[in-house]
Amino acid sequence: MLGQEVYNYDPSHMLIFSVDLPVAGEVTQASHAEPFLCFKLDLDPQKIAELVLRVYPCGLPRGVQGSRGLYVSRVDMSIVNAAARLLELMAQPGDAELLAPLVIEEILIRLLRSPIGVRVAQIGLSESTVHGIAKAVAWLRANFPKPMRVAELAEMAHMSISSFHQHFKSVTSMSPLQYQKVMRLQEARRLMLSAMMDVSTASYRVGYQSASQFSREYARFFGSPPNKDIARLKEEGFTPADALR
Repeated sequence: MLGQEVYNYDPSHMLIFSVDLPVAGEVTQASHAEPFLCFKLDLDPQKIAELVLRVYPCGLPRGVQGSRGLYVSRVDMSIVNAAARLLELMAQPGDAELLAPLVIEEILIRLLRSPIGVRVAQIGLSESTVHGIAKAVAWLRANFPKPMRVAELAEMAHMSISSFHQHFKSVTSMSPLQYQKVMRLQEARRLMLSAMMDVSTASYRVGYQSASQFSREYARFFGSPPNKDIARLKEEGFTPADALR
């Protein structure tokens, strides 16, 4: 879930993130016999930029619309096979050191040549809208307890304030202020669950000046007040990682 949008995917699909997003996830089908297993690969913008020049020597195709920072696409078996070979290399450290970078490069090339290739390419292009928003998002994630100045974020992304607002919401599905709020609430929930912080301390730690405002926004976002929500999570045996979901 990203904001109010729901993305469903299964073993025949892959989920691509072009920027860090405060998503919530839920496993809808798993059992002891068939557990939920996931392969995750971090996409290196610099490596993608290098490969874009080889995959698209004449430049990126035009006419591809959409700049959302998250999308689902059907996975090609060639990508699945490459991912399986990468996992097999974990049992062969000597071979992995030499071959793993080549297999990762193969996966990136196959992603770039897939139907979503142009969107993946935007991750590595310094002049792309996605790249500019990603820089602002990275600052927000590292500094979410601090006061936010949209003008400075827009300058960081090399955009006007109005253009920045428009593109930020297009990529993340929320405004910069909403993004910051979600980051603060998720971190406060983690602190109360894992570090046993009280509501006032956790709210102050993540940047709130008013504990009552924090409690109101927390209840709207998670469905119940902080103390009640944390008590329920502990009773149900949730871990700190679960608290972010």
